[in-house]
Amino acid sequence: MERGYARGEARNEEIRRNLEPLEPGERPTAVTVAAIVALVLCVANVGLWLAGVEVSGRQPNAGSTVLQGAILLACAAGMWKAKYWAVLGFQALLGLSILLAAVSLMVASDLAAVVLCVVIVGFGGWLFWKLIRALARLQMPERRARTGDV
Repeated sequence: MERGYARGEARNEEIRRNLEPLEPGERPTAVTVAAIVALVLCVANVGLWLAGVEVSGRQPNAGSTVLQGAILLACAAGMWKAKYWAVLGFQALLGLSILLAAVSLMVASDLAAVVLCVVIVGFGGWLFWKLIRALARLQMPERRARTGDV
């Protein structure tokens, strides 16, 4: 068991060594994509609610719609500024959405529902995976020059 742990820790150390810290003002591509997705979802949720679109035969609750929009907007703004907390929060929302879509596949009643669930699981899973490495780069401390380096 200790050998397996040591092997895994050696692999993790190698990955950490190969990560490049972000340049000032740099934002990983996955974080940019996630920020745009969060903003589009925010606008779509609030826009559809304002247009009076009904879900399951009734108008969604105004409070929950505005709260969801505010959370997505905060995530989008934070990710645009490459903030660790925003990426982590969006990743939590993304994980819940993937889980909900995967469970919804069991009760999908038509082809459109199946396709929607598969797209959410597929794209959401891909984005979730890409954000993991971006999170590692966002939390990296700046590399300081060693004493004696010029």
